Amino acid sequence: MPEWQDAVEVIITKRDKGALSDEQIDWVVDAYTRGVVADEQMSALAMAILLNGMDRREISRWTAAMISSGTRMDFTSLSRPTADKHSTGGVGDKITLPLVPLVAACGVAVPQLSGRGLGHTGGTLDKLESIPGWRADLSYDEMMSQLESVGAVICAAGSTLAPADKKLYALRDVTGTVEAIALIASSIMSKKIAEGTGALVLDVKVGSGAFMKNVDDARELAQTMVNLGRDAGVTTVALLTGMATPLGLTAGNALEVRESLDVLAGGGPADVVKLTLALAREMLSAAGREDHDPADRLADGSAMDVWRHMIAAQGGDVDADLPVARETHEVAAPISGGITRLDALAVGMAAWRLGAGRARKEDPVQAGAGVVLHAKPGDSVRAGEPLMTLHSDDGHRLDRAEESLEGAFDIAAEGSGTHFEDELILARLT
Repeated sequence: MPEWQDAVEVIITKRDKGALSDEQIDWVVDAYTRGVVADEQMSALAMAILLNGMDRREISRWTAAMISSGTRMDFTSLSRPTADKHSTGGVGDKITLPLVPLVAACGVAVPQLSGRGLGHTGGTLDKLESIPGWRADLSYDEMMSQLESVGAVICAAGSTLAPADKKLYALRDVTGTVEAIALIASSIMSKKIAEGTGALVLDVKVGSGAFMKNVDDARELAQTMVNLGRDAGVTTVALLTGMATPLGLTAGNALEVRESLDVLAGGGPADVVKLTLALAREMLSAAGREDHDPADRLADGSAMDVWRHMIAAQGGDVDADLPVARETHEVAAPISGGITRLDALAVGMAAWRLGAGRARKEDPVQAGAGVVLHAKPGDSVRAGEPLMTLHSDDGHRLDRAEESLEGAFDIAAEGSGTHFEDELILARLT
């Protein structure tokens, strides 16, 4: 029987709500990577998985098969323990930028393999590429050398890590199967486990600006990923964090770098500082370094020192001016009162339309584009005062971005008694 016909048996098993055997999973992932299983066959299997799910054994084996499709990195030769963090993405989520040098300043090496933005969620590499000279692509030897000397690296993942995931991710994107929690979890964790870190902290966002819109789905994804990490021998913890409101006061590339520098200098928005410290403490605990208080490393400037060394090691000019957009436009408060809601998705869409994000992977981004918030839920504003400033190199983008913000915020009239409550850290899963 031709090898490709075996795929039909695998599809039928999952279509009929059966559990795939280890041998079926190993074969189909390998065969798809080799091109033996056609895209239309893997599309049918992905849809069957979306509709019928996978149990813990199946997801664990699927993840292992994707890891086996490529190479694994090994950091055991480093003189310090390693820890990594992964965020499922949100609006204004620049936490990686201050977090990586902060944890490194506490004695834990951080090999942060990051990606680029797509749609309304920003990409860490796009943000860092707004720094003149900085480069994302490092060889394995360069990465290892920088981890040993600086303790921190943020770079692009190589093509040899879980190549099956890259191929399947592109397929899911065009077949309506992105939402399958089993496939989301295995996609993220195959790359993180192949990366070889000793400890992993997951920041699973929930809310309008996140991929997961409700707490139940976010909790299921987080627990699935924690289980995968632990099954693979990686100390793994997850935090569920709110993304109904943008994180910090900026959404955009260079804009978020500036805000991250404020945090590293001992300032910055309270929510960014709080989440950065919470994730840092989780990473240090998972790596066995609870004896360090990351707040001290922000206060004494050592986290900023690591940042400067990390950026310079990758060719970045740490003293260069960051790009500034050519055009700006203020969005004013229509009435006086207290802000009770500011929709993260709407702000993310506005930043995307301004040029900070991309619709397709090959699209360019504007380094200076984005949104600066002047007030957030819990703050009071006066009619006519700026709520936010839009930044773009292209003036024609400003109107379309402002359209994204229609209905994006609520202001309670003064004296209405309306109050605002927002939780940043919703749960911790182990």
